[in-house]
Amino acid sequence: MDTKFELIAAINEIEKEKGIDKEILIEALENSIVDACKAEIENAADKDAAGSKGSKSTFTGNIQAVIDRSTGEVNVFREKTVVEEVTDPQTEISLSEAQMRDPMKQPGDIVREKVVMKNFGRIAAQKAKQVLVQKIREEERKTVNEEYAELEKEVVTGIVQRYKDGDYNLNLGRIDTVLKASEQTPGEVFRPTERIKVYISRVDKTTRGPRLIVSRRNKELVRKLFEEEVAEIKDGTVEIRAISREPGIRSKIAVSSNNKDVDPVGSCVGVNGARVNAVVDELYGEKIDVIKWDDDPAKLIENALSPATVVSVDVDTEEKTARIVVPDYQLSLAIGKDGLNAKLAAKLTGYKIDIKSESQAYGD
Repeated sequence: MDTKFELIAAINEIEKEKGIDKEILIEALENSIVDACKAEIENAADKDAAGSKGSKSTFTGNIQAVIDRSTGEVNVFREKTVVEEVTDPQTEISLSEAQMRDPMKQPGDIVREKVVMKNFGRIAAQKAKQVLVQKIREEERKTVNEEYAELEKEVVTGIVQRYKDGDYNLNLGRIDTVLKASEQTPGEVFRPTERIKVYISRVDKTTRGPRLIVSRRNKELVRKLFEEEVAEIKDGTVEIRAISREPGIRSKIAVSSNNKDVDPVGSCVGVNGARVNAVVDELYGEKIDVIKWDDDPAKLIENALSPATVVSVDVDTEEKTARIVVPDYQLSLAIGKDGLNAKLAAKLTGYKIDIKSESQAYGD
């Protein structure tokens, strides 16, 4: 096969395999050929001036390289401006010489000369190869940066590669990242080759490609997992209005519906708990309470303390505080182990909650 056709075939193959626009590659090659041509002209000028004192030659003329997109044929041209009197032979051509080529040429017109140099082919080929490799790397890095930048605030699946110094190395497809110990959920242990879901909290662009900050602790992981499992959340019928979480132990989510005929809690729980259990499994057994959102703070706080039964709620909206009364036998359930249920309810609603039993509130 002709080497010119091989060039185009190779570029087409790169475009297909790596998803890099061939026009970007061809333009990079054309620029490399221009640089190689200028370097060769400067080298030739230096050789002609050998033995004389002076600085290294610098070519200032206008060179253009054109690669035929179909055949791969390369042509290099030098452009010169027609002038009455030449002061810079690199960029100018005399009117008399220009009119010998084309009688219609006038001062200010551009004359295009084809450039042919004996050593140019070898030098250009070497430079073109270097530029092509560099351009492929740059475009791949750019593509990966753009691809993963779009995934910021989303959930992706990673494959555990190894555990080292408390961190997990994950493969996310085209790049690797690290699940830091500080972003892990307490109690979770993963094996090599295990597939886990992580929340991409931030994507930093670097010269070596994107740097992803991923988390299993972030409460937004819970939101995204429900979006994946619940069609009504995905299509906007059901909204997650608030989330509070104690990673690895328990989460509470408050949901509302934009359709009066759709039960938001039932949609999230699913038939026989299938939907919520799928999220629980992904979070390795973390308990999840799904409660109904209410614009009335008192009702919302009552719902948030589920599964405990509430007798009364006294809310101070200015101070953002609430006094709760529950049956005596429900006090420990309302507060929760180590105060967790009350703590999550407070985070979910934004109110400081004080819980008392009926005997504490009203006396014996």
